[in-house]
Amino acid sequence: MLRFISSVSLVAAATFASSAFAEQTIKIVSASPLSGEQASLGSQIKDGAQIAIEEAQPAFAKMGFKLELAPQDDQANPDTGVAVAKRIVNDNEVLGVVGHFNSGVGLPASEVYKDFNLVMVSPANTNPKITDRGYANVNRVCGRDDVQGPAGSEFATGELKAKKIFIIHDKTAYGQGVAEAFRDTSKKTGANVLSFTGTEEKSDFTSLTQQIKALKPDLIYFGGVYSQGGPLLKQIRDAGLKAHFLGPDGLDSSDFVKLAGSTAKGAYFTTVAGPVDKYPKAAKFSAAFKAKFNHAPESFALYSYDSARVILEATTAAIKANGGKMPTREAVSKEVRKVNFEGITGTIAFDNKGDRKKSDYYIMSLKDGTYPGVVEKVVSVAPPVSVK
Repeated sequence: MLRFISSVSLVAAATFASSAFAEQTIKIVSASPLSGEQASLGSQIKDGAQIAIEEAQPAFAKMGFKLELAPQDDQANPDTGVAVAKRIVNDNEVLGVVGHFNSGVGLPASEVYKDFNLVMVSPANTNPKITDRGYANVNRVCGRDDVQGPAGSEFATGELKAKKIFIIHDKTAYGQGVAEAFRDTSKKTGANVLSFTGTEEKSDFTSLTQQIKALKPDLIYFGGVYSQGGPLLKQIRDAGLKAHFLGPDGLDSSDFVKLAGSTAKGAYFTTVAGPVDKYPKAAKFSAAFKAKFNHAPESFALYSYDSARVILEATTAAIKANGGKMPTREAVSKEVRKVNFEGITGTIAFDNKGDRKKSDYYIMSLKDGTYPGVVEKVVSVAPPVSVK
């Protein structure tokens, strides 16, 4: 009997010791549309973050932590994004969020993260309000629409000599915001903005093409995403309209070309994430990405990878500052603002609002109708100073 009790005690002691020294789990979330019509770009964000997490797992294991990626599907929907955010903040193992893709989702979701000191580093949210609210936990590694819109306008009125412009937007925080920035700069340069029209239509653009035909613009600007922009461009060309077509980085996807078909030839778009082959340090990442996912990465995958690396660098610093123990979310958030390293998209350091200190903006043309197209121009500038 004594021998039995002794054996049980030894097993219990061993189990306790094992659990006491077991790895603690740290989760980094990727939040983006993984289903629906924007899943193409949303998956790039998830996959880019995954490469970064898997590369860092051995180093975190040495520190005694199990590092995991926890992908979340926000469906490009603000309400779903908020629901996802509420679920995320209640998981104490989550120390950072890579996301979102849509500014209209990132804005309300970040209100939830703010209340729980959970750091968010976005690879794609370009609406100025993302950082202009001054939240200590909200950051982005991409540029802003109040620079992207004007850059597109200057190209349209300068290089393309556009005088009469018809502007369409998708009524989202992202699409309408960048279209407004494009419109305001175009007016200042003396262009005639014939129309500023919002639409949520996804398939039948007959009424719009009729309006465009009647006004005869020499350039059509679309503020929105490829899933809507591709069919729109196709119907514009099918209606016989030959005006230049220009849009923002929501068109920066191979699926834009698939949806527009042959009519994609000659279209232009601006983007805050340049083509993969324009980043000399991306070769290793690209090889790992292709090996894992059986297709080439697109531009936002690189920015997602760097977003994840920002959080990982900050988390590592917070662990060391805490004597090797699990850091708080607030500590990780504070360390993010101190980050300064060479990512594959260039030097990453943040200002006091969470904007990257210098961002690149690319003007792309689909001269032969193939993605990612040809770089027409690159502008590298600091973010505007917030009025707040």
